[in-house]
Amino acid sequence: MPSCVEFPAPARTLPGPVPWIAMYHSVGDCSDDPYRVTVTPDRLDGQLRWLRRRGLRGVSVAELLAARARGAGRDLVGLTFDDGYADFLGNALPVLARWECTATLFVLPGRLGGDNAWDPLGPRKPLLTSDGIRQAAAAGVEIGSHGLTHVDLTHADDTTLKAETAGSRAALEELTGAPVSGFCYPYGTVDRRAMEAVREAGYGYACAIDPGGLNGPYVLPRVHVGQNDTAVRLFLKRRLHRLRRRPVEGLR
Repeated sequence: MPSCVEFPAPARTLPGPVPWIAMYHSVGDCSDDPYRVTVTPDRLDGQLRWLRRRGLRGVSVAELLAARARGAGRDLVGLTFDDGYADFLGNALPVLARWECTATLFVLPGRLGGDNAWDPLGPRKPLLTSDGIRQAAAAGVEIGSHGLTHVDLTHADDTTLKAETAGSRAALEELTGAPVSGFCYPYGTVDRRAMEAVREAGYGYACAIDPGGLNGPYVLPRVHVGQNDTAVRLFLKRRLHRLRRRPVEGLR
């Protein structure tokens, strides 16, 4: 499966049902995890098993949106992994392959081979190198941008905002040799100025967490999935997401 799926520009239609997009981060040891951003490989395995047993399949956001543009994809769930942790290759990728799932990996081209220095608490977690990102892309993972260095775009000046959006996209396209369609707002924080910067940078979509009053394919809401999310919690999170979130403008 290619690492980047092309999909048509959103049509001007009535808002469609909100897609279910799960937000993961690190996959590994969660014994010291103050921000609840880590799941163990066994927990991820159980969560993907839960999806598959209900006739659902985890895919990249690009694949999910492409299916929705065709009027299909009701059996698809978007899987996203933020920050580009190095443990993705050894811990997440084999589990995804076991359950015939794909995902979108949002990485930081300004911190290649670095660590999660933006987190004041918890352990230092290594990030993927250039080679690691290329390995993930070769395995069929969609590579998206999480900005250059993981800064809050709502507080960025104009120069920083352009570098974090357009600059990071250019860097990733050079690194992977493939188009980059997806963006993810660091910390999930977004305002209209940041959203417009992402759109102007040429991305096809962007993921947030709770976009507040904003709506559309550049502020797709997501559901945090963590170590404590067993079958019952996943069921409730999926149901509540569909009930609480507004239909997304520009999606069928």
